[in-house]
Amino acid sequence: MTEPTSQPLPAPLPAPLAVSFLGLGVMGGAMARHLGSAGHHLTIYNRTPARAEAWQAAHPGLAARVATSPAEAAEGANVVITCVGNDDDLADVVLSPTGAFSTLRRGAVFIDHTTVSARIARQIAVEGRDKELLCVDAPVTGGQSGAEAGTLSIMCGGSAKAVDAARPVLAAYAKRVVHVGKPGAGQTAKMANQMCIAGAIAGLSEAMRFAQAARLDLDKVFEAISGGAAQSWQMDNRWHTMAKDEFDFGFAIDWMRKDLGLAIEEARGLGASVPVTALMDQFYADVQAMGGGRQDTSALIRRLPRRGTS
Repeated sequence: MTEPTSQPLPAPLPAPLAVSFLGLGVMGGAMARHLGSAGHHLTIYNRTPARAEAWQAAHPGLAARVATSPAEAAEGANVVITCVGNDDDLADVVLSPTGAFSTLRRGAVFIDHTTVSARIARQIAVEGRDKELLCVDAPVTGGQSGAEAGTLSIMCGGSAKAVDAARPVLAAYAKRVVHVGKPGAGQTAKMANQMCIAGAIAGLSEAMRFAQAARLDLDKVFEAISGGAAQSWQMDNRWHTMAKDEFDFGFAIDWMRKDLGLAIEEARGLGASVPVTALMDQFYADVQAMGGGRQDTSALIRRLPRRGTS
């Protein structure tokens, strides 16, 4: 197998491709916009038709066509990209009788940005191989802000041929594309990513409550520790908002619990021990029970009582 690599991204292909994007949530809608702006002939589909129509109306200069089914969207496409909710949603838009694979032509590229199980990623790869498609499981990290700015990092599973074919398209909204390994490897890497995030936020939450209990100035604590080994993206971007009890910054706890559940299930199959991940999942369940399921993941701090003042 070709060694997984991280390579400089090529510019989007100069010749426009027929690209169909399925799933126009906060991430998918932004990625679709970048594809249209790169000059590709864009077809869009969303299971809630009103969202696709609203997206089309909001981007009149991109001349996107709205499809009424995944099969219609995929017909004649060079590339089909999905960004939906979970395994069942992905199976529906890809593998059902009206799914994209029912009409996608041989040799086309299929890219999935949904965070799902490695199992369904491998299943799709097998189905795609039988249809001579180039399939890439390509979950992303970078959040809504990264999607809007076109600076996502993408971890890819699939053959080297499939990932190489996908790179010029992904360049429209990614700053980094890494070929991690065989089909399903992109999803497994995303699980590792979510495990790291959950642990970092838990440590940040406890450190902040500890500093508050000691009646330290949180701004001074941040200044003192953010330039050393404790520094992280979460600290840089969430310390000050967590201190102000602001938790409306994108990736919701409900989605994190879904992702941690996937990681725990995959670990069970691998025989890997993930006790901290299991504990983080329960901590997030506590915040869900407090009504915080739609708040972003930094709301984990809500489960810890505040002591002292900053």
